[in-house]
Amino acid sequence: MRTVKQKLSFPINILQPLIGFLRKKERQLEERKKELDKEDPFADSDRLTSNAAIDAEAAEQSGHDRVAALKLEVEKGLINIRKTLTTIRLGKYGLCEACGRMIDTDRLAIDPTVSLCISCSRRKTG
Repeated sequence: MRTVKQKLSFPINILQPLIGFLRKKERQLEERKKELDKEDPFADSDRLTSNAAIDAEAAEQSGHDRVAALKLEVEKGLINIRKTLTTIRLGKYGLCEACGRMIDTDRLAIDPTVSLCISCSRRKTG
């Protein structure tokens, strides 16, 4: 695959609303992560001393697995947001990380954290 480097620089006044949106979303995800920590049945310290029935233990395990899966999705979202904020700071926002070409602005409007152009994304999942 041939890498094409393009120089693209969005004016900061165009990116400021996006930065604000991403920071707000980051705060929301951090709050959601804290809520999930509280929802995790394994976080209850009394659980270790109780003699729960097998079905209660299974329910706790299931609840923990559900919370763990949700936390993983929240973590992925946080990583994508922080990665996007870094690319903005570096002046590389909107460039495909695989081929270096500009990512279609409609694609960025749908998901501002996307890091691959449609062609590279198709090849990756292909």
